[in-house]
Amino acid sequence: MALANDLAERIAGFGYEQLSPTALAWAKVAIADTLAVTVAGACEPCVERLERALALEPSEGPCVVVGRGRRAGALHAALVNGTAAHALDFDDTSKSMGGHPSAPLLPVLLAGADAFRASGRQVLAAYAVGFETECKLGRAVNFQHYEKGWHPTATLGTIGAAAAAARLLGLDEPAIATALAIAVSFASGVKANFGTMTKPLHVGHAARNGLLAALLAREGFDAQTLAFEHRQGFFEVFNGRGAYDAAKALAGWGAPPEIESPGVGLKQYPSCASTHAPVDALLAILRRERLGHADVAEVGARVHPRRFGHIDRPDPANPLEAKFSLVYCLARALVDGTLAPGHFQAETHRDPVVRTVMGRIRTGPFPADAPETANQFAAEVTVRTTDGRTLVERIDQAVGRGPEKPIPEAAFRAKFEDCTRPVLGAEAAARLYELAIDLERMARAAALTDLIAAAAPAPSYRPVGRQARATAGA
Repeated sequence: MALANDLAERIAGFGYEQLSPTALAWAKVAIADTLAVTVAGACEPCVERLERALALEPSEGPCVVVGRGRRAGALHAALVNGTAAHALDFDDTSKSMGGHPSAPLLPVLLAGADAFRASGRQVLAAYAVGFETECKLGRAVNFQHYEKGWHPTATLGTIGAAAAAARLLGLDEPAIATALAIAVSFASGVKANFGTMTKPLHVGHAARNGLLAALLAREGFDAQTLAFEHRQGFFEVFNGRGAYDAAKALAGWGAPPEIESPGVGLKQYPSCASTHAPVDALLAILRRERLGHADVAEVGARVHPRRFGHIDRPDPANPLEAKFSLVYCLARALVDGTLAPGHFQAETHRDPVVRTVMGRIRTGPFPADAPETANQFAAEVTVRTTDGRTLVERIDQAVGRGPEKPIPEAAFRAKFEDCTRPVLGAEAAARLYELAIDLERMARAAALTDLIAAAAPAPSYRPVGRQARATAGA
C-alpha cells in the first residue's frame, strides 16, 4: 500500500480519545503558545506588506485574520495567520521535524473553528495528527533534508497542515490520502531565504496550501497516492536515493504521540533556535558571576556544525538577519541580560553599544570529530573577564528545547502575556489563555477566534510589555 494510504489510515483512526493526559496538556500549551506569538506577530512588517499585496484580491469570509480587525475566507486567513505565526521566530520547535511544528497547523485550526464549526476536541485531535504527520515525516527525511537546504517547517508543514485540515473536515481514508498527495506537490521552501520576510511567508504558504489540499480532496480532486515513494516523488526529489528511510514515517505512529515524546520545544527568545543554547550558557555565566558587559573582555561560543551555518551572520543588515546572527544575539544578551521582541525591531541591530560588544565575540562550530558533535543541541561558551579570569559553561540543550528541560510555568505565562496584552488588552489576553488551556471543554472552538476578533486593535500597534521594555535603555 502507498505511504499516503498508510498515513491516511492512521490519521483517520486517531481521535481525541487517543491523547494521554500528558499529550493533551502539551497540545494545549503548544496551541496557547502559538496563539500568543501569532497575535504578537500580526502587525510585523512582513504581515503588513502581505496584507497590502493581498488587497488586490479582496477576500470576505468567516475566518478571523489575527490582529488585523477583520475576517476573510479560509485560505486567505490561513496565509496571513501562518505568516504572522512565524513573523517573530518565537514559535515552537520539534527535534523530529527539524523545524517549527505548530505554526503551519494553527491557521488551519483557526479556520476549522470559524468555517467548519469545530469543537475544541476536534481541534485538539486535528492538531495531534498534523503534528504527528509532519514529525514522523521528519524522522524519515532528516537531517539530510534539512542540510540539503529545505526548510522543513514549510515542506513538511504543508503536509502536516493537510493532515490536520483533512481531520477537521472529516474526510475518509481515500480522501485523506489524496489530500496528502496534493500537499506533496505544494511543499516548498528553501533555507536560502532565512533572515528575510520570505521565511515567515513559508509558513503562511504551508498553512494555506495544506488547507487547500484538503479542500480539493473533499471536492473529488485526484492525485497520485504514490507521491511520496514514486521514483519522481517526494523522497527521491527532495532527498535523493539512499538519503531517507520511509519506514520511519510509520514506525511507532501515535504510540506515544510525538507531542508527548520527544515533545515540543517552547522558545524563550524570539530568535533562531540554534542561538538559544549559547545564549543560555552566556546568561548562566553572567548571572552566576554577576557580570555586566563592561566586565567582559571577550566571549567565545561554539555550537554543532549543523547549527552554525545559518547563524553565522557577524554583521546583520536588518532585524530579521539579527535573529540569525549568533554574534548579535550574544552581544544583545550581554548588554541587556535577555533577548526580547524589541531587540529585533527597527534599528535595534545598529545599537552602538551592542555593535561595540559584538567586536568582542568569537563564534564557530565544534570540530567535526569533537565529542560534542554527538549532541546537536549542545553549546559551549567561554568568557574572559577584564580582570583576567576564564569562565566556561557547557550545556546539553537550551531551556525549553523539550519537555525534559521545560520553560518554567511563570516564564511561559510571562511570554504569553507579553505577546498578547499589548494587542488584546489585559482582560482579553487573560481570557484567551484560559480558553486555550481549557480547549477540550469547548463545544465551539470559535470562542477563541471570537475573542481575538472582538479585541483586535487597529493594525498599528507595536509590542510593548516587559520584554519590549528591556530595550528602553538600548
